Amino acid sequence: MGFPETFKALSDPVRREILSMLRGGRRSAGDIASQFDMTAATVSYHLKQLKKAGLIYETKDKNFIYYTLNTSVFEEIMLWVSQFTGAESTEEVDDNEKDEDNEV
Repeated sequence: MGFPETFKALSDPVRREILSMLRGGRRSAGDIASQFDMTAATVSYHLKQLKKAGLIYETKDKNFIYYTLNTSVFEEIMLWVSQFTGAESTEEVDDNEKDEDNEV
């Protein structure tokens, strides 16, 4: 997974809606497609893009394909974004506490 593919996949509102649907658990391709006013081929394209970005994965069960969120990719994104929030890492906090203790 690379960030360019991930952010490109997340830029589309249909794909974000699919991801929201999958928060509740795995869903079949047909179930996902039934929620949109577009062709099954178009929904399939969006699912392919999400899969390519590593945001979802598919499992096959008999004649059905089910899609599930890949939460590890979201965790990686959150970790990357957190470096820009200004929050100190645990190591920095520990170092600051040691410095404060030495000043007393």
